Amino acid sequence: MITTRSQYITDQMGEKKSIILPIKDYNRMLETLEELEDICLYDKAKQEDDGEYILFSKYLTERKKNA
Repeated sequence: MITTRSQYITDQMGEKKSIILPIKDYNRMLETLEELEDICLYDKAKQEDDGEYILFSKYLTERKKNA
């Protein structure tokens, strides 16, 4: 769990409208979100894996032919 030292900006009615975070906490949150996105993309790729593979060198050769 990420804990932060945050401050809120409120409107005239006292409703929270914005938040102020220390840059260190903000950067840590961004890094965590990027890591979660990578995990989701990996999980999706694993679900779509059909077990068929080609050599990277063959992929590059085919890519040059189609360029």
